[in-house]
Amino acid sequence: MTPLETFSGQFLDVCVSIALALLTVSFIIIVVRTVKGPSLPDRIVALDMLVAVGIGFIAVIGVSTGFYLYIDIAITLGLVGFLATVAFARFVLNRGLAGDKTIMDEVEESIKRREAGQ
Repeated sequence: MTPLETFSGQFLDVCVSIALALLTVSFIIIVVRTVKGPSLPDRIVALDMLVAVGIGFIAVIGVSTGFYLYIDIAITLGLVGFLATVAFARFVLNRGLAGDKTIMDEVEESIKRREAGQ
């Protein structure tokens, strides 16, 4: 192997390790936001971000192992995650249109927080 190939292999290993570390930290932060989220829309966005981080994990592992079928799996997960987000958004919209007391209270609380500058 040439010195360039050796360097590029080591560089890729370091980049994969850094990417996995960053994805792990973001996964933990997103799980905290999902559990602690003050409203239903916040939790839905956090779940959508979990799908995105999952796609990142799959892609990094695919690059690491050299088995690029993982990239196709990540693309499929992205499509399913998009459809789930659209379904959740319609659910929240229908709850708001139906005058659901829970969602209306959350909306009013969010408006008050926004007006208070939080």
